[in-house]
Amino acid sequence: MAQTLAYKILSEHLAAGKVAPGGESGIRIDQTLTQDATGTTAFLLFESMGVPRVKTDLSVSYIDHNMAQFGPENHNDHLYLQTVAARSGVYHSRAGNGICHQVHLERFGKPGATLLGSDSHTPTGGGLGMIAIGAGGLDVAVAMGGGLFYMTCPKVIGVKLTGKLPDWVAAKDVILKLLSILSTKGNVGWVVEYFGPGVENLTVPQRATITNMGAELGVTTSVFPSDEQTRKFLAAQKRPEDFRPLAADPDAEYERIIEIDLSTLEPMAACPSSPDNVKTVRQIAGTPVGQVVIGSCTNSSYTDLMTVAKVLKGRQADHMVELAVAPGSKEVLNMLAKNGAICDMISAGVRILESSCGPCIGQGFSPANDVVTLRTFNRNFAGRTGTPGDQAYLVSPETAVASALTGKITDPRELPQLFDIEYPRVTMPDEFLIDDSMIEKPLSPQQAEKVEVLRGPTIVVPDAPSPLPDDLTGQAIIKVGDKITTDHIMPAGGFLKLRSNVPEYAKVVFNCFNEEGKPSFAQRGLDLKNKGLAGIIVAGQSYGQGSSREHAALCPMYLGVRAVLAKSIERIHKANLINFCIVPLEFADPADYEKIDADDALEITGLTAAIADKDSITVANKTKDFQFQARLLLSTRDRDILLAGGKLNYTKKQADG
Repeated sequence: MAQTLAYKILSEHLAAGKVAPGGESGIRIDQTLTQDATGTTAFLLFESMGVPRVKTDLSVSYIDHNMAQFGPENHNDHLYLQTVAARSGVYHSRAGNGICHQVHLERFGKPGATLLGSDSHTPTGGGLGMIAIGAGGLDVAVAMGGGLFYMTCPKVIGVKLTGKLPDWVAAKDVILKLLSILSTKGNVGWVVEYFGPGVENLTVPQRATITNMGAELGVTTSVFPSDEQTRKFLAAQKRPEDFRPLAADPDAEYERIIEIDLSTLEPMAACPSSPDNVKTVRQIAGTPVGQVVIGSCTNSSYTDLMTVAKVLKGRQADHMVELAVAPGSKEVLNMLAKNGAICDMISAGVRILESSCGPCIGQGFSPANDVVTLRTFNRNFAGRTGTPGDQAYLVSPETAVASALTGKITDPRELPQLFDIEYPRVTMPDEFLIDDSMIEKPLSPQQAEKVEVLRGPTIVVPDAPSPLPDDLTGQAIIKVGDKITTDHIMPAGGFLKLRSNVPEYAKVVFNCFNEEGKPSFAQRGLDLKNKGLAGIIVAGQSYGQGSSREHAALCPMYLGVRAVLAKSIERIHKANLINFCIVPLEFADPADYEKIDADDALEITGLTAAIADKDSITVANKTKDFQFQARLLLSTRDRDILLAGGKLNYTKKQADG
């Protein structure tokens, strides 16, 4: 039977269940990655499983998020991750070596392999022909211990690419076009697979830009075939042995096909404050710009930044524009330094930032009040920059650099007329400058046993959830709207350093909704918990968008939240809720959402009995004296995890036989 590429790779790795839309699939994981904002918790959970050494083909611990190091917390995390990696047989990419997705693409990704990462942009690896999936840290810890990754087998959207990108139009414009079609919600349970004659005209870095930002669609992952472009990239990375040609069968059938003619695209922008609020750059041209930041795991490759450097050479950024560039890896930074591109950018007024996530996760470079900031990043959720009421636009490097030169949003196709700039045709190098000196290789088991794992005082082992009660009596602790992101639930930026200490980090759950002079969400949650009542979060559509941060489930669990009742819940967050024994419920009739207010007393009788074998359950609103139905959209394994008291307890019970 003809297969899509996604199903081919899943079938090769299938160890339980089946590869069929809607069925449960348990797949073997070849590679894992963690980063320091999620990795500390992941490794603490891995240690608690009692597995001395990882059982994957390859696991990598990256330091790329918490780099500012204000106070001891970040460096405590770095030392813990460095030593626990050495103890556990894991590669360790040190601070300064680069962003996990860029480095993994360069040095570790393999066509046809499966990759599970505790970061939502792990699908970047799909640009190399991998099935690369973002997940919560506990799921990654289980995979490191040799466990399968279970998911509902996705349906496949085929995106047929034809033509070739015109000058000044970029890979970023391809994914922004797709976001304008599919939006950020309603795509749970799908994979995006690219095919067609236009694919061969896209390099691996361009493909990686598209698969990286595919995370904003809410799909499980995105994947490109592995072809001549893939072979050339791996050869240039001096990894020719990792190449493997892969493609869908010629007569493979897709659940849905979207056709995009690359030759008809034009520069696009995601306007404030959602990646799917897409307009053409022409529509918003002329808007004054005060800040431009180029980088992130989406657009910080060698070819991206060489394009920027060539445009800037011999020119100056507008004097009212603050311009910064963050190379994605040490490899990229070294190459730009060696060929003089860094000098050209600095001479143009660029501030060179560290090879890290930095401003993309709110770690510095926040724009001024009422200033438009253009970013080549993947997310522009409200306040993510660190500035309340921010005006952040997501654009390609070409649009970003054009706007930096003019001081206003500018279609880069105007640069030849404005500055007599020819389109800079940057070709992929035949050989990258390889320097793996900041990647520490796994030690032998004998050497690893001698390693002392360093645990600073700011690293706290998270509590395990308590078992669910048979009958849940609680309160709607908060009511929120549609498209609530994990940034809303657990703020990043300056709070990221608290991630290794759940009791401290839990104090800022839903911080953006806290009102001065009123009890915080955390206070209300702990008050209910101390009274023996459960906290219940009520939400609209696409609850839990964005980052894979499991703290958006772990910290509410610590505060006594036992259920989320929403119109719909995003894939990674739903899995994290189940892992930490918070019941994900969805309104059977979305109209019932309107009938509930914050502080309403809610009661669910027979909760554990319903989790065991029912697809719906009755919820009673005791305050307003009415009942309604909620759906329990759970696999058999999801039910077992909830009834076991969370995934860690479930995994231990499985190991004990």
